[in-house]
Amino acid sequence: MTPSLVLFRRLALAGVLLALVVVVLGAWVRLSAAGLGCPDWPGCYGHLSAGSAAENVDAVNQAFPHRPFEYHKAIKEMVHRYFASGLGLLILVLAGLAIRNREDPQQPVALPIALVALVIFQGLLGMWTVTLLLKPLIVVLHLIGGLSTLSLLAWLAMRPPQVVEQSDNGGLRKLAALGLAMLALQIMLGGWTSSNYAALACPDFPTCQNSYWPDMDMKDAFVLWRGLGIDYEGGVLDHPARVAIHFVHRLGAIAAALILGALSFLAWRRGTTPAVRTAGVVLGLILVAQLILGPVMVMRALPLALATAHNGVAALLLLATVRMNRLLR
Repeated sequence: MTPSLVLFRRLALAGVLLALVVVVLGAWVRLSAAGLGCPDWPGCYGHLSAGSAAENVDAVNQAFPHRPFEYHKAIKEMVHRYFASGLGLLILVLAGLAIRNREDPQQPVALPIALVALVIFQGLLGMWTVTLLLKPLIVVLHLIGGLSTLSLLAWLAMRPPQVVEQSDNGGLRKLAALGLAMLALQIMLGGWTSSNYAALACPDFPTCQNSYWPDMDMKDAFVLWRGLGIDYEGGVLDHPARVAIHFVHRLGAIAAALILGALSFLAWRRGTTPAVRTAGVVLGLILVAQLILGPVMVMRALPLALATAHNGVAALLLLATVRMNRLLR
């Protein structure tokens, strides 16, 4: 590779690490009930920083009487915004490098430019998350945007395999694509569960409300749009709807685990290159960790550290699945 392409891939790898930090910070902010720690955007209570707002707390509270200033929440939200802004700047640099190196046949150009558009839209979703008062649909789209950014940066950072699979090996490529699609759906269900405050709707495991098929309100559980002006902090759904969301997320976890487990095993046993076999082992280990974290998190009543880790390991599972697809492409 040329020095310019080496620099590009190293910056893309730095972007992967930064994007992972942003995703985990976003989960931490949401799970610690700090999503509206700054009720305006891009500043915080009309100031550039939480510290500046704290120095003018009386004026701030007069300007925002509906949401009194809480420094511990505001600083969490602003730290997340600072890291997200840094990621946006790094993606702009990557796009600039791609355009400058466009004559290199190995240099991706379209994808870095697409990432710029994605990160701009992601910024808008971040604004709407606050201004639309944590509307679940917007929160889930914001989560999808963040993880899509992470995945695309990872794709750019990964070097094409030196030796590729010569055959489909029992449908590994199709299974990898199916696994990625199923994992994306499961992550969306997880975001819907979190944004509707349904994570503790089933506090027992493996049962839910002491039943293997609890009473649920499926009709109300998945209404995507409920209008404007509703404050969703704390959730607005009745208990049966929250149970339905949680239960469907558990069913999705079973389906995703079966598909990704099969992908991991087949890649380990049938992969014709060391990279594919190693990727299968890594995928399996991360999957097991996630399957342990989920139930433990529920049975321990959603401690912040475990809940944040559950989101972080989901991001790692996504990266492992993207890596598998990259190797099999």
